[in-house]
Parts: sequence; C-alpha cells; structure tokens
Amino acid sequence: MSTPEQWMRVQGELGQRLYLILDSAGQLDERNALLNEWDNDQYRNLYIGTPASSLAAVAPYLFQLDTLDHPIIQALLKSPERHWGWLASSASGDLDLLTQHWRARLVTGERPNQALYRFHDNRVLGRALAHLSPEQRSEFLGPIASVCYWQDGQWAAAYNPAPGEYAAPLDPAWLAVPSAPDTAAGIQIDNARRYLMVEQMEPLAELASQQDADTWIQAQLELARTWGWQVPEQVRFLLVQRLQAPGDALPKSWSPQLDETPQAHFQRVYQEVQFWQGDATV
Repeated sequence: MSTPEQWMRVQGELGQRLYLILDSAGQLDERNALLNEWDNDQYRNLYIGTPASSLAAVAPYLFQLDTLDHPIIQALLKSPERHWGWLASSASGDLDLLTQHWRARLVTGERPNQALYRFHDNRVLGRALAHLSPEQRSEFLGPIASVCYWQDGQWAAAYNPAPGEYAAPLDPAWLAVPSAPDTAAGIQIDNARRYLMVEQMEPLAELASQQDADTWIQAQLELARTWGWQVPEQVRFLLVQRLQAPGDALPKSWSPQLDETPQAHFQRVYQEVQFWQGDATV
C-alpha cells in the first residue's frame, strides 16, 4: 500500500507534475474553493466542449497541483471513502493535452443511446486498471504516468508502461470491464442524482429537506429494475414523475398488467401521463 504522500514523493523524484481529478458531486464546496484560489490556467472543466456540456455545473474538474500540502487537498485525502476522485502525475505540464485526452473518453455509444463513462470515479478507475492489459492501460491513461486512488479500503497506485498521446479506440477495452454489484449500484445512484440536480433541482431540494434523497432514488431505481425499465429514458421518466409527488402511493394503473412486456408497460404509463398532462390523447 502506497500512501498519497509516499506516491507524491516518488513522482517528485521522477520529475512528474501532479494533478487532481475531482468529482463535483458531493464536493461542490471544495471545488468552488479551489476555483476561487487557483488561476484559470490551472484547472479545466471536463464536460465543457463535449456532448455533456449541459451538465457542466456538476462536471468533474482537472486541477494542476504544486503540492498536496493544502487544507482542502488534505481534507479530501483524509476522507477517501467519499469517492471524490483521484490523483495523477504526468511529465506533461500541458493541461489542455490531458483535458483533451479525458474528454475523448467521456461519452460512449451513439445517439440516442449515449452514456457518460465515469472515469473520474476512483472505483471505476480501479476496476478498469485491474482488468486492462499493459497496452490497454496506456490507451486508457494516455499522457498520465501514474495514478493514486482509494480502492477496497486502502490507497493504491498504478503506473502507465508507455505514457503518451493515444486516440480513443473505437471499441475501448475499459468499457467491457464488469462492475461489482455495489459499485454499479452506487454509480447508477450518482448518475440519477446528477440528472435530477440539473433537470429537477428545486423538487430534489424539497425532497432532500424531508427525507434522504439517495434512499429515495435507490427505491425508484429498484422499482425500475422490478418493472424491467432499464433504458435511460424509462428510468428518467420514472424519477421525474415520482419526484412530482414523492410521498404519494403509485397509481394503481401504473402496475404492470398480465403478460405485458416492459416496453408495452412503459408506453402505456407514458401515454397515460401525457394524456392527463394534456399533451396527448389515448
């Protein structure tokens, strides 16, 4: 096990520059404090200029560090269980080069089935590095020489055998890495929370003032899984509709009918909601 301080010492001896990948969700106060202190040429928003630019307010950030000896950085290092992101080193001081590399690996799939790849989540990073071959690891990390991250209750460090510039492959190996059940569930809750923060901020804030928002989101995701609603459009529809009246019981008509497929079930409920909202006829 390598502590961040030990890892940083080795990187310094190798002449590497230090970087922080910070997840904004859950760390908005820390992110904003760093933005206020750092110069504009020392950080980048990783969603700007990508298909995820509408989510820029909750995007992960790339910060260039001179040291880990900063109150905010130290506070993050003392609470790794918050899964706030990870540390990286690179011989390159070109922040735009590193930003371009990760933006190219952010969005997966084709419209309308695009999804965000959460490389900024230390759990996702750790699982990818554990499954990739040395060549695939270089394609994944690109200009980054080494990373330090929290994984399975301890600090871990990993190294890139051939740092450099790599085009994103058409079929990235890291997208085929299986997710642990608890990791996949946590990522799904994170993604749902982010979506609601952007699209339904006021109702979500009202919900959070009355009950634990993540517990409520988890219950809706479990309901979606029970119904077989796994397409993002279906999950988002359920989240938004339930958020409008989070304490109310489900309408009886929303229950799946005998021998009804998940898609037919969704279309029936969707058309019913559209009808009562005056947007469609049934």
